Amino acid sequence: MKNGTFAQKKENTLKQVLYLSYDGMTDPLGQSQVLPYLIGLSKLGYAFTLISAEKSENFEKREAIIRQLTQDNNIDWQPISYTKKPPVFSTLYDVRQLRRTAITLHKHKKFDFVHCRSYIAALVGEQLQKRLGLPFIFDMRGFWANERVDGGLWNLKNPLFKMVYHYFKRKEKGFLQKASYIISLTHNAKQEIESWHLPTQRPIQVIPCCADLNHFKSTLPAPTTQKDRFVLSYLGSLGTWYMLREMLDFFVELRKTKPEAHFLFITPDSPELIYKESDALQIPRDCFTIQRGERAEVPSLLAQSTVSIFFVKPAYSKKASSPTKMGEILAMGIPLIANTDVGDTAWLFEKYACGALVQDFSLASYQKAIQALPTILQIPAETLRETAVAYFGLEEGIKRYEAVYKAVLRIT
Repeated sequence: MKNGTFAQKKENTLKQVLYLSYDGMTDPLGQSQVLPYLIGLSKLGYAFTLISAEKSENFEKREAIIRQLTQDNNIDWQPISYTKKPPVFSTLYDVRQLRRTAITLHKHKKFDFVHCRSYIAALVGEQLQKRLGLPFIFDMRGFWANERVDGGLWNLKNPLFKMVYHYFKRKEKGFLQKASYIISLTHNAKQEIESWHLPTQRPIQVIPCCADLNHFKSTLPAPTTQKDRFVLSYLGSLGTWYMLREMLDFFVELRKTKPEAHFLFITPDSPELIYKESDALQIPRDCFTIQRGERAEVPSLLAQSTVSIFFVKPAYSKKASSPTKMGEILAMGIPLIANTDVGDTAWLFEKYACGALVQDFSLASYQKAIQALPTILQIPAETLRETAVAYFGLEEGIKRYEAVYKAVLRIT
């Protein structure tokens, strides 16, 4: 009884934070881009109540793991079920679930503020502010409505999607003016928002997608079979944003200079997706290794790389994009080839030694990057990792979140 009373008193001295996420904690994204921050912040004196929308398949597989992890770190996890269909109406139902759960919990917890991850969560945060007077943080994660259009998920020729798009663009401006603080993934997005000259300008903190640098280490040895050949690697899923055809075009050009070059894909996607495009370019299939790597295996697979590549569709919404893979690859001491007009990539390549940046998807740009290879391959692995630590390190991300929390709580 004494221990329980002490624990209760200790919890009451902590600042109570309601964290709302429409991404599930049993999803890979929740595990890499939510829980590590909350675990770090919980050690700094914050008691989190975490409401997340969980997809049934992932929840069945990983509930026990996430339950134990949150309990061990003073995080009160309150999952709800994610509803997928029908489009739009299922989301409205989930918003009601989030709001109802939050209001019920507030009666007992008396939250100090609400941390809203992305737009769906901010709908609830805005309502809690109006109804309960709770301040909220708008952790926007990107220009979400524009991403849905740029990614082809919302066709504006469809009257329903057009209505929903304009609704969220109006809400976006409301969130930006009503929130106590804004979190942006990139400086580029921050500058874009500031150019709108909204009547009320809330403070904006830039916190990129940070990486677990203890997991991605540059000290891993490359397999002996890979040491004597040039390996271009790609990490992650393909599709909507990542430009497979252009990366293969680059590889074709690379092989003119380095005919021994090999392309390693570390991806959960089907090899047939890659072979369909590479066959059209008449690239021999023995030039590729395509491997699905579990998270624990990814660092050792990446260690085979000479250089890594990712080309991202440079749409308007990508101003706010912070590719997690960038920090992970740099942490491994591997230089990058990437394209401009995506988040802060151009700024990062100018500020730090990261690799080569292509200005467009022309042969001339590819050739310029290939000509720069002897130089970028001389960048020490330690320098590349230092860049990852400085900009993508989890500790720095936690420190910036703590600064925002203190500002919201008016702690000096």
